[in-house]
Amino acid sequence: MTEYLSPFAADLIGFAGSFFIVAAFAYSNLTSEMNALWFNVSNLLGAALLTVSLTVNYNLPTMVLEIVWMAIALFGIFKALRARKQNIEKPDLPK
Repeated sequence: MTEYLSPFAADLIGFAGSFFIVAAFAYSNLTSEMNALWFNVSNLLGAALLTVSLTVNYNLPTMVLEIVWMAIALFGIFKALRARKQNIEKPDLPK
């Protein structure tokens, strides 16, 4: 990938990824009602961008961390989508 991406561009992509992860973390600490889908999509995007950056500025432990981070985020996305689908199929009945 290094022949397609300069170290400077990789750094910019990495900074963007870091922004998404930090934004998700800040959101999770500032909100009173968590939107799990937004939180996990932001984490997935951040980890994916950092992974692209790591193809140029390689660091094995960080690459493993980002792959695990993406896997957890994907699990969270599927869980959030399943919960939304269940809420649509089973609306709350009036009391």
